[in-house]
Amino acid sequence: MSSAIETIAGWSHGANDFPPRARRRAIDAIADTIGCMVAGVDDFSTRALRRAVGAQISAAGDSPVIGGGRAPAAIAALVNGTAAHALDYDDNFQPAYSHASAVLVPALLAAAAPLAVSGRALVDAYLVGLEAQAAIGLGVNPAHYTVGWHSTSTCGAIGTAAGVSRLLGFDAAATARAMSMAVSSAAGIKGQFGTPAKPFHAGMAARNAVEAAALGGAGLTGRLDILEAPQGFRDLFGGPDAKGWDDMTLARPLTIEGHGVIPKRHPCCGSTHYVVDMVLDLRARHGFSAGDVVSIECVVGIANARNLCYPDPQDEMQARFSMQYCVALALQQERLSLADFTLAQIARPEIRALLTLTNMTAHSREQERAGRRLPHQVVIWLRDGTVLQAERLHAKGSIADPFDDRDRAAKFADCCERLGGDTTYVLYDNLMRLDAQPDLNFLAPMFG
Repeated sequence: MSSAIETIAGWSHGANDFPPRARRRAIDAIADTIGCMVAGVDDFSTRALRRAVGAQISAAGDSPVIGGGRAPAAIAALVNGTAAHALDYDDNFQPAYSHASAVLVPALLAAAAPLAVSGRALVDAYLVGLEAQAAIGLGVNPAHYTVGWHSTSTCGAIGTAAGVSRLLGFDAAATARAMSMAVSSAAGIKGQFGTPAKPFHAGMAARNAVEAAALGGAGLTGRLDILEAPQGFRDLFGGPDAKGWDDMTLARPLTIEGHGVIPKRHPCCGSTHYVVDMVLDLRARHGFSAGDVVSIECVVGIANARNLCYPDPQDEMQARFSMQYCVALALQQERLSLADFTLAQIARPEIRALLTLTNMTAHSREQERAGRRLPHQVVIWLRDGTVLQAERLHAKGSIADPFDDRDRAAKFADCCERLGGDTTYVLYDNLMRLDAQPDLNFLAPMFG
């Protein structure tokens, strides 16, 4: 009987003829991630990492690095993955509990750079890597994520190794070797949320995937049953509550068709989004202002509450993981933007005065053990005695409440403002026609 890795690797090598809807969603996700990479180039985490690996960035490396220069593929993946996740504006992928594309897209672009890769081949590899991430994640989550592992850098590295292997033309055996090696590099803990280490996790996973593919392609291997073996990934990273891979199904339908990839409406932790969406919607519907609010109670999932551990944020990273700060913005403004997450904006007296209005609690363990997804809830008390309530099961950007073409284009333009309007328009137009691109040379302006 084939191991879980062998099953995933066999499918990854042989999968073809992906449906048009899956390809369209993949293209949208790739474009969204590229926008986030461009937006993240000047973040502290990206700049610090470029300084750390500066000796390996030159004019002659294999792969382009965001911010300029070229480097070995693994280093380019490291820097570009960090930039993609730096502002926490990149997409969510529920089946893996991860920011799947922030790992997958930088790794694929880095691996593709030395090769003659078409846009269509990039989309194929993205769909393979995403499905592999979903398969890995479904075997250990939610236990894996809830206990404190950052699935973006654990499940992300393993699944992305399959995507990179597909791009490089590996057979099933080499793909399985690459995935096994990636398991040994899986790392990243949620205790680092709200610090520059969190975006580094995405870059680290992208680097690890590229390196694992190189190792697997060279013949290096580990156990091919390391996911389910004693002292393997499930035992150590999932524990007794993880279901494993005995009933694993792949691409029936593709996970991107059934679950989608969720682009972010707001540049902050996705755990805030349901509540922020509800506050914005209630304000639009009922016309109240921040000064009308006495208090706000919100209820979120256990893992979400653990992610949001900064009720009194002191810097922009902490603010992205503060329900209190994000709700304060939603009470004052019609939208949250990248400009709201700077030291100057966080220090605004009118925003800080609103932080104590919001109290956040979590669903009980008993509720979550029932095995169904629970909506996030919000109750707002106004000074005139009005009580407003709402609940939301899906964030804006999900299949249940999707972005439209205008939403996607506007977000990309916001992210790529530094490139200038004309360059941004041409880049986005080319990305929307990614399947027809004979090569990836059109991406060059994003890296400068």
